[in-house]
Amino acid sequence: MTSNVIVLYFAKSVELTGVKEESVAVPTPISSQDLWTLLLQRHPRLCVLQHQVVLAVRHQYVAIGDQLVTLGDGDEVAVVPPLSGG
Repeated sequence: MTSNVIVLYFAKSVELTGVKEESVAVPTPISSQDLWTLLLQRHPRLCVLQHQVVLAVRHQYVAIGDQLVTLGDGDEVAVVPPLSGG
């Protein structure tokens, strides 16, 4: 099964992708690692964030790894790089 999700990019990930959000067809269920890999294939420049980024699925942080996530049409997936500032 495939779902169309909205991927939201924040901070450095906006600079690297050139977009703030996009619709992406994603097989589901999918591991958070495979989801990250899919986004890397779409936007190879995101690789500079490897091991620093976290994903948020439906407003819940998800570590990148073997954890399975089930996504539905219209779900939001956020790419959250490290934030700086005070």
